[in-house]
Amino acid sequence: MSLQGAGRVWHRLDVTVRDLPLGMLFLVASFLPGLRGQGTQLGDLPTRPLDALAVAALALESLPLVVRRRWPLVCLALVTCGFALDQLRGYHSAAGTALLVALISAGSRLERRRRTTAVLLSLAYVPLAVALSRLGSDGETPAEFVTFYLVLALAWGAGAWLRSTRLAEAGRRERAAARARTAERARIARELHDVVTHHVTAMVVQAEAARYLTAAPERLEQSLTAVSDTGRRALTDLRHLLDLLDPDPGTDHDHGTGTAEAKELRTPAVGRILTLVEQTRRAGQPVDFTERGTPPTSAGSADLVAYRVVQEALTNALKYAHGSRTSVEVRHGEREITVEVGTDGAGSRTAADGGGRGLAGLRERVDVLGGDFSAGAGPDGGFTVRARIPVGGAS
Repeated sequence: MSLQGAGRVWHRLDVTVRDLPLGMLFLVASFLPGLRGQGTQLGDLPTRPLDALAVAALALESLPLVVRRRWPLVCLALVTCGFALDQLRGYHSAAGTALLVALISAGSRLERRRRTTAVLLSLAYVPLAVALSRLGSDGETPAEFVTFYLVLALAWGAGAWLRSTRLAEAGRRERAAARARTAERARIARELHDVVTHHVTAMVVQAEAARYLTAAPERLEQSLTAVSDTGRRALTDLRHLLDLLDPDPGTDHDHGTGTAEAKELRTPAVGRILTLVEQTRRAGQPVDFTERGTPPTSAGSADLVAYRVVQEALTNALKYAHGSRTSVEVRHGEREITVEVGTDGAGSRTAADGGGRGLAGLRERVDVLGGDFSAGAGPDGGFTVRARIPVGGAS
């Protein structure tokens, strides 16, 4: 097994299992001849040889570290009792250092009654210091007891700092996740706006025209067919958006649509702009389409953004300048795609689409890829949408 695989297995273990080696290390180290009597010494008691009671003291100091992350308060209470017994009996074992580990763990992991715990530990330290001072032959100066107390307070403070750092990081992650959710909702809202507004506008215009074609059955049939085609395309695009929201590989979302056709409909590209143009023409809008250059093999998200720019501009032309001549020009360069859609006689009304969601959404899409976007009325009363979209930008 590789080191990386062993690391993954180790991190999947329960925290008590992962903390067991630390507790055993302190316990075993206390029995080593070279470390015996070389541990923490508070007060002036002579070092006593290990006896049966020493085993209990060492176990209380070491083994509770197993639960230092799961039950930090229990760990701290048991280690504190073991440390007091160790010092009062004069064992001065290496396991006494475990008190600092327990304090750091409690300061970092304890969620409730933190202040109460700190106060109780401080109060408990006073009788321990008094007892050790009286039991010692020469006695230890108060300054030395205060210094050791400051060391303990520093360990608690280190744990508190670790806790505040962890909480701050969790807060940053939560804010980043909230921003990502907001951005995703905005993206889906833009997609829904583009799909629904364009297709429904085309269907409404086609249905309005159909009522005047009752005397021409062949033209009425063509108009109704165009409405049906537009509706099916809208359903396909909406299914694609629903797949993004709730992907389910076991569900057949094509609903009878061929694989190649479904793939084409689900991934709009510059090559499909001609389909948009034809659909708009069937709705009664005269559209001239010009495409220059060769589309790049991989354009990243630029092709989708170019498609959406043309889609939104043609939708606005249908809504606000129905029947006015519209031109669509797409130019492919090595590093960018340039789109220009102009409508004669549309005036400033075209800018007021959908409460501003459409054009504002397009501007944001293009800005994300590092391009340029402009939309506005010209001196002749027409309305022009222009976009320069760098090729290869991330989605």
